[in-house]
Amino acid sequence: MGNVRVHMKMEGRVQGVWFRESTRKKAQTLGVFGWVRNCPDGTVEAVAEGPEEKVEALVSWCHEGPPSARVTRVIDAWDESRDEFDTFDVVF
Repeated sequence: MGNVRVHMKMEGRVQGVWFRESTRKKAQTLGVFGWVRNCPDGTVEAVAEGPEEKVEALVSWCHEGPPSARVTRVIDAWDESRDEFDTFDVVF
């Protein structure tokens, strides 16, 4: 399997619950690269690249998030990897 890219937006109670930092740690554990950030509309947005099965594992994790989060919806758009990241960061 090759590398893939996903652009996600998580809705629900996802800000103020350590969602970004927890996502960064999960991505690092999986060996996935990209970024995560809070959006002004109260959602959390992320872009992740890496091996398909590892990116799928991150997307699956984002449906639950950290213990304090209450994710109501994850919107995801898949694409071919652009191999543009070498870390996974919280961005502002």
